[in-house]
Amino acid sequence: MIDESSTPGRETLFTSPYAAASAALGGVMFLTGFAALAVVPMLPLAARDLHGVGLYPLVAGCFVAASLLGGVLGGDWADRKGAWQPLGFGVVLGVLTLVVSGTSGSIWQLAAGRFLDGVAGGVIAVAVNAAVGQLFPARLQPRALALMSSCWIVPSLVGPPLAGLVSGWWSWRVVFLGLAVLSAVPAVVVVAILRRRERTVQSPPTPRTRPALPSALVVSLGAAAVQYGVTGWDATHLPWTLVGGALLLGFASRLLPGGTVRAVRGLPASVLLRGLASGTYFTLEAFVPLLLDTARRTPGVVVGLSFTGAAVAWAGASWVQGRLPERVRRERLVALGALVLVGAVAMGEVATVRAVPAWTAGIAMVVAALGMGVLAPSLTVLSLCHSPADRQGAAGSAMQTAQNLGQTVVLALASAAFAVQAGTLGGFRVALGILLIPALAVAILAGRASGASANEATKGVGRTAVGAA
Repeated sequence: MIDESSTPGRETLFTSPYAAASAALGGVMFLTGFAALAVVPMLPLAARDLHGVGLYPLVAGCFVAASLLGGVLGGDWADRKGAWQPLGFGVVLGVLTLVVSGTSGSIWQLAAGRFLDGVAGGVIAVAVNAAVGQLFPARLQPRALALMSSCWIVPSLVGPPLAGLVSGWWSWRVVFLGLAVLSAVPAVVVVAILRRRERTVQSPPTPRTRPALPSALVVSLGAAAVQYGVTGWDATHLPWTLVGGALLLGFASRLLPGGTVRAVRGLPASVLLRGLASGTYFTLEAFVPLLLDTARRTPGVVVGLSFTGAAVAWAGASWVQGRLPERVRRERLVALGALVLVGAVAMGEVATVRAVPAWTAGIAMVVAALGMGVLAPSLTVLSLCHSPADRQGAAGSAMQTAQNLGQTVVLALASAAFAVQAGTLGGFRVALGILLIPALAVAILAGRASGASANEATKGVGRTAVGAA
């Protein structure tokens, strides 16, 4: 990390020496946001067209499971070589995955495309956070994270509505393949900028421990198995659930700081809260489009606008938290965001009543994004505060791992409940009701995300998230 004492207070993200890094990171997030916000609303349509609505949770879960593997890969890579190489890799792989998904002949190929996209997304997410920690002083980190969120605003305004129109005129396949073509040239430009930046930045010290890639691969496969298993309650699906659950229980702890499950004050608690909050939000994001498209039969443009509103709300809330005075305690912002998330889940529950307008579910996504826009960057800042400069890739990897484990577990529980009454309003009502538990837990435990010193907080990360094999 740059020594804060050497930077005048008047410097911003776009003054020397931060301007080039801000532009490159912003470009990465713009491409990532545009692809994600146009693609995700199309997944229910693709699943229905490929006769795989029952396996829709698997499609959503494959991305989550693979993001875990990508997060560990990106964290170790960023600690060894700096953040720029994994960023370039993630951008290129993201374009290629659009082709894989767009040419899907079955729900299984679509799931494979989402798995590869998850690897790319995990690498990018961790590498971006590591770059923020390595290149910006503490006073600019909240603003840098807010910039990353704001780069999703234009994609959120253009991507979902345009994708809805294109899928209506032609096909969801045109959305995937068109994005691959449109993203190819900007991706090359961003990679060139990243390579140039790489030559001007000294890489952080190489850790002496080995990465946890084998454990991450096992956990990713376990997560994917669980997501497939919970799509049914018969003899075919149950073994997948049991095997996947056993893999998660046996290997997931190797990727997390010691004391994560017990919410030990400092980095372990920050990691746990990231998992619970992400599990709540992204499960809501997975079920709301399916609710609107199937049980409520709303036009695709409504789903697209819901994603647009959510992205704008997240970016706006993130912008606000980035400009709050330093005396505002980050753990209090986490608690506030969690309470907003609880309210959003309650709105989603109400939307399962047929007498309530269907667009209430879309509003729930927007409200949830407001909470996450305050909560998520605050947890990231806390994790960076708890980590020394040469271990921020490992800490970011632990945060990404917890995020994806949280999504896997919460989505699996909600999917298992949904499978009992799949496609009915009752099924959605039970699935969304489960989300109240992790959201309330984040609000209650938020205070434990502060307190531990960097050395204390990263003992577990050094032993598990990077050192385990």
